Amino acid sequence: MAIPKPPYDPQMMEILVIAEALPPKGPRPPPTKENIVEHRKFVGMFEAKYDDYPDLSHEEISIPGPDGNTIELTIVRPKAPAKEPRNAIYYIHGGGMILGTRHLMLQEAFPWAKELDAVLISVEYRLAPEHPHPAPVEDCYAGLKWVSENSSKLGINPNRIMVSGHSGGGGLAAGTALLARDRKLPTPLFAQLLIYPMLDDRNVTTSSKQYFGEGTWTGATNAVAWSWILPDKDAPGVQYAAPSRATDLSNLPTTFLDVGGAEVFRDEGIAYASKLLEQGTQAELHVWPGAYHGFDFYSPTSDLAIVAKASRLAWMKRMFYSPPANKD
Repeated sequence: MAIPKPPYDPQMMEILVIAEALPPKGPRPPPTKENIVEHRKFVGMFEAKYDDYPDLSHEEISIPGPDGNTIELTIVRPKAPAKEPRNAIYYIHGGGMILGTRHLMLQEAFPWAKELDAVLISVEYRLAPEHPHPAPVEDCYAGLKWVSENSSKLGINPNRIMVSGHSGGGGLAAGTALLARDRKLPTPLFAQLLIYPMLDDRNVTTSSKQYFGEGTWTGATNAVAWSWILPDKDAPGVQYAAPSRATDLSNLPTTFLDVGGAEVFRDEGIAYASKLLEQGTQAELHVWPGAYHGFDFYSPTSDLAIVAKASRLAWMKRMFYSPPANKD
């Protein structure tokens, strides 16, 4: 008997059918270690095209990584001269921690740079299965630490660095925020923006079962990705890879978290936002009804996608430009 689940938003059904994300054909099978290169080539078609944004400049820099490796950073900023040190958005790309590069879907963050007069920094991190935990999150933290320590050279305000990410990048953003707190990053993170984040390796939520066999990112694919990221489920620091495993979510930056109502990550996202609030961290949660994973990217003209993007930007504007709230 099929597990009941919320229906998809009608405006998004056409894309889901075209993508063969629904039965009876169903989505493409989960990747394997033998064909992961082909899957990575496929998602390469969604990388940012910088020449399409003439009012933004971009540069590529290399910094030392945590294991003698090299980390590449892409820096995007408005071409207009800055009047003062700019806000900064440290961005971690999606792809389930097994796919993509720092350029993947980065164009989705370009409006943030323009509207917020911000510097956007996108980090390249090592991917599983070749590089399981802790490599991905350690790379992300190393990049963040370098950005914080080199804020003057980058023209950013070190007190206004927001960490952000989509999907697997949202999970790594949450893990990076945990590392920044626990390792006492000299200048604490300002905020975190978690867009349908990948937070829980255990695949025990209702939504992970409802969407196990359908959607743009299925529960089946999620299980494969996590088996590569965390081959040892009891690895040291597992909470930095799978932040849902963290027991202490206090003293974290103010958080915006949104998730689709019809996707595998729905319940873990709701639970994470609730736990943040329970432990005294301010959080704003949106569950977009009928939205599948990646709805804002694949169905950009849908009403929900337009509202979701506007809500994120409005929250960032409040964070960066509203007076700070009084704390007890």
